[in-house]
Amino acid sequence: MSYKSITVPFALALTAIAGVSLGAAQAPQSAPASTTATAAGTTYKIDDVHSCALFRVHHLGAGQFWGRFNAVSGTMTFGESGQPTGFDVSIATDSVDTAEPKLDAHLKSPDFFNTKEFPAMTFKSDSVSKKSDGTLEVTGMLSMHGVTKSVTAALEVTGVKEMGMGARAGIEAVFTVKRSDFGMNYGVEKGTLGDQVRVVVSLEGIRG
Repeated sequence: MSYKSITVPFALALTAIAGVSLGAAQAPQSAPASTTATAAGTTYKIDDVHSCALFRVHHLGAGQFWGRFNAVSGTMTFGESGQPTGFDVSIATDSVDTAEPKLDAHLKSPDFFNTKEFPAMTFKSDSVSKKSDGTLEVTGMLSMHGVTKSVTAALEVTGVKEMGMGARAGIEAVFTVKRSDFGMNYGVEKGTLGDQVRVVVSLEGIRG
């Protein structure tokens, strides 16, 4: 596999739109019935050790290639019902990780994330809503590679709990973004890399 022929998008994202094609392969569920909202109406600081953003892009018309971003920071808030009410997330683009140093260096270059000029991608939520089927959605502004667009992601609360290491809350968000809408066109014209990229953002926060 040529490292020159692989890219990623993001986002946190949260990472994940007005003018951007979105989708989620699975319908996420609300918080499990066994979870306890021990810190309702509070803010959680994102634990970067237990949080990450994953991405998937179609490579050479064949396989789906996965990578991740390791440095995730920010906050998320939960209301009294134990449902999330807001997110403010930042991801360091220099933390892109494909387990291949040469590929990582290419992804950090101006061909893709241009990490020197754009060291972070951010997501700030505008709303969190519950759909008629009981699943959750979060909508907000994703800024990446100097472009800001609205993104809507399917949202799952994975738990809100206190187990002796501080009150914690976890979520998983899934969305699909067109990287060309954010100015990342490498490989799109020739079809060597997919334009649609699936993003999975997994966050765990500690009550502040």
